Amino acid sequence: MITLENVSKTYGSGAQAIHALKPTDLHVPQGAIHGVIGLSGAGKSTLIRCVNLLERPSSGRVFVDGQELTALSPQALNQARHRVGMIFQHFNLLSSRTVFANVALPLELMGVPRREIRERVQPLLDLTGLTDKHDKYPAELSGGQKQRVAIARALASRPKVLLCDEATSALDPQTTSSILELLKDINRKLGLTILLITHEMEVVKSICHRVGLIAGGELVEEADVGDFFTAPETRLGRDFLNAFLELDPPQALIDRMQAKPAEHTHPVVRLAFTGDSVSMPLISRLTRDCGIDVSILEAKVESIQDRTLGLMIAELIGPPERVQAALDYLEDHDLKVEVLGHVQRDA
Repeated sequence: MITLENVSKTYGSGAQAIHALKPTDLHVPQGAIHGVIGLSGAGKSTLIRCVNLLERPSSGRVFVDGQELTALSPQALNQARHRVGMIFQHFNLLSSRTVFANVALPLELMGVPRREIRERVQPLLDLTGLTDKHDKYPAELSGGQKQRVAIARALASRPKVLLCDEATSALDPQTTSSILELLKDINRKLGLTILLITHEMEVVKSICHRVGLIAGGELVEEADVGDFFTAPETRLGRDFLNAFLELDPPQALIDRMQAKPAEHTHPVVRLAFTGDSVSMPLISRLTRDCGIDVSILEAKVESIQDRTLGLMIAELIGPPERVQAALDYLEDHDLKVEVLGHVQRDA
C-alpha cells in the first residue's frame, strides 16, 4: 500500500547541506499499522511528509496504492492526495467552523454536493464518538475531542492511507489510550492502512503491527512489534526498550561492573523471556541443574499485544565452568541472554 524506494531528503547544498532523510526503503502492506519511532530530530517527520509529498523527496520514488506519486503532475498529485489522510499533533482545526463544518471542509474543497456532504459527514461523527458535538466549536472541545474531529476530517475523503504525525503527543495518557483505541477500530472496520510516527514506545506497543527505528535520518532497524520488544537488534533499539521498561542495572552495580577487572568475577546478565519460557520455572531449574546461585536484581513482566515479555537482570554466581553451563542452558531454552558485565566475587 505504501512503498518508499531509495527516498531521501536534503535541505541546502554543499557544505551546508542537511541530510534529513538518507536513502530509505520502506513497505507498509494494505491494512497494516506501521510505526516509526525515534528521538527528536531523527527524521521521523521528514519521512512521513515525504509519503504524501508535503516534502518532495530529493531522490527516490513514492508509491501509494500502486500509484507513483513522485511521477505525477501537480494536478494529478492533488487528486491522489485525496486517498491519503493525515492528522497532526496540534489538530489544525478552524476555530470559526463547527465540528460538522470542520469535517466537511475537505469535501467542500473537492466540490462534493451539499446533500452528499451531509450523508458522508454524519457517519464519521458517529464513528469517532462525536455524534453529540455536531454544532460545537473547537474552543468548546477537549484535546481528545479535537483530535477526534481531526481524524473524522482526515477520513472524509475516504482515503486508503492515514498518516499520523505525533498525533497523541499533546494528549494526556488516558486520552492517548482512547485515541489509539479509535485508530485500531478504524483500522479494523475500514481496512485503513496507518503509518504513524512517534517518540513514545507505549504507542508502538499498543497499536502497531510493525515498527521501524530511525536515527540520523536512517532506518536502522525494522521488525514486527513483538520481535522488537523482545529482541531488538541494535544498541539504540535496546536503549529505547530499556528506557520504556525501566529495567537497567542499579547504579551501584554499574559502578561495580566498571571497576578494574579482577581474577575472580561472575557475570551480570539481562534475560528476556518470551512465549512458554515466561511461565516455566527456569531459574529454579538453573540453580538446581547447573549448581550455581542466582541473585535477581530486577524483574518485570509486560504484555506486548498477543505476547508476554519477561525481563530480568541477575548475577550468576558460581565456578566459571558452571556459569558457562548456565548460560548455555538459558540459550538452549530460547532466552535472549545479554552479558552486561562482570563483578567481583569472593575467591
